[in-house]
Amino acid sequence: MIRLACGTPQSFATRAALVAPPILNLCKTEFNPLSRFRAMVDRSVAVLKFTLPAALAVALASTSVLATRADLARARALFNQRQFGPAIEAALAAQKTPATMDAATVVLALAHLERYRERADPADLLAARTALGTVRVANLDARDHIDFQLALGEALFFEDDYGAAALLFESGLDGAIAHGPVAAEAMLDWWGSAVERHADSLSREVRIGAFTRLRDRMTEELAKNPGSAAAGYWVAVATRGAGDPAAAWDAAIAGWVRARLASGRSATLRADLDRLMLEGIIPDRVRLLAPDRRTLAESDLRAEWAVVKERWK
Repeated sequence: MIRLACGTPQSFATRAALVAPPILNLCKTEFNPLSRFRAMVDRSVAVLKFTLPAALAVALASTSVLATRADLARARALFNQRQFGPAIEAALAAQKTPATMDAATVVLALAHLERYRERADPADLLAARTALGTVRVANLDARDHIDFQLALGEALFFEDDYGAAALLFESGLDGAIAHGPVAAEAMLDWWGSAVERHADSLSREVRIGAFTRLRDRMTEELAKNPGSAAAGYWVAVATRGAGDPAAAWDAAIAGWVRARLASGRSATLRADLDRLMLEGIIPDRVRLLAPDRRTLAESDLRAEWAVVKERWK
């Protein structure tokens, strides 16, 4: 017995009657082994003619899907290498197959957004926003969903909607952190940037509240992951923004020393903290002093900071 595609077992005679009735009609009138053999051969050829194109179609479709998934992987790799033009081309190729269309569209949007950050070409921002509007979120996996939220927030950020962007990034923090350090660092960095930009438009009281919220969340993240470069930087920025330059001084020094845990981001973190200390925290600490004492106090603090950097280089 051989089963049909539907799974129902049938005898050879019954199946053959469906495939080649004229031949079987001859077999029913007279037993003829040669005729029966010819009937079997004809039936096999008929089935082969039917199944071969289908098999080729399946094989070609499978090859196409694999090729498109390769395009998606290439688009992601090129994006990570900051080759945004080639990443866009690869993402467009990966959009051609439904299985990878939506994930590829997210990569496409992110590549346009990053290229906009480099070139400030409005066409890239428009292309990113248009692409994001076509994404079917139900088709995204967990990581693609995080990237989609990140892209939405970036688009708002580049359109100067910093408050909305901050809310969107904040809503994606838990998912990004659960997915791993790479996603977490990106979401934390963008959230901190959006809060800082948005704070410029706020009253003093509201601004302090926003920075206090940022400081508390970044402190919480450092308790869970001391190697977070994003949290190490933004806790110092937020502490300063909350109106406590002395505590910001301590946070920056702690961040400098803790940078050894930040692995590949250590040098960048220290450069950012150095700039923050010299251009922000130290000037804030001497601002309330009498003018005749300000220059000397600032010089002393700069010298003290230099000692810290040398001691913990």
